[in-house]
Amino acid sequence: MQQSPFLGELVGTMVLILLGNGVVANVVLKKTKGENAGWIVITAGWGFAVMIGIFTANAFGSAAAHLNPAVTVAFAVLRNDYGSVVPYISAQLIGAFLGAMLVWLQYFPHWKATEDPGSKLACFATGPAIRSYGSNFLSEFIATLLLIVGVVAIGYAGTSDPDKGGIPSGVTPYLVGMLVWSIGLSLGGTTGYAINPVRDLGPRLAYTILPIPNKGSSDWAYGWIPVIAPILGAIVGGLILRSYSF
Repeated sequence: MQQSPFLGELVGTMVLILLGNGVVANVVLKKTKGENAGWIVITAGWGFAVMIGIFTANAFGSAAAHLNPAVTVAFAVLRNDYGSVVPYISAQLIGAFLGAMLVWLQYFPHWKATEDPGSKLACFATGPAIRSYGSNFLSEFIATLLLIVGVVAIGYAGTSDPDKGGIPSGVTPYLVGMLVWSIGLSLGGTTGYAINPVRDLGPRLAYTILPIPNKGSSDWAYGWIPVIAPILGAIVGGLILRSYSF
């Protein structure tokens, strides 16, 4: 199998979800070594997951390493080029689903040991701290808008002359990981900061079909928010940045 953008997005997103949802499982499931480690651990784990996911995507053939339909849509709007939208998002969704399956396998004995159905769902999909669809939507919209602006700003700085203080391009994955870490710490407490439609949709689908002992609802009544709000935030972010000729 040869390297390709499709394969890179698929494998990179799979690694992103394996490590990202893996840290959630480590913290919230019963009888793990990381049980009750807290929000700092979860947000750090997700930041590192993004960093490693980007490196993995690059290695398998995706120089762009979007790993996120919101990023793909934002760059499509920014550049007025929509050719990669369908193949990238397809690969990302498959990768997210497979990553969630690996988390299920990794923590296999702990699903039965955990009584709370909400904790099990949290290892796959996001959910609001206070259920208020309007506020939840706005939270995901704002966080994703910041993600897009931050990613483009980091990339813009990376094109500068290193002799004049610009950021070397190889540092970008570390900085994007820090950006996601910052978003989680500052803005993630309201909804769990999906900021990525397939990060929520792929694992929620996996949770729905997997034979997890005593699992509860997949909460599809909420599931549209972490899909639609990030896409709209990405479109607005792309339009804003396009107006400034980034």
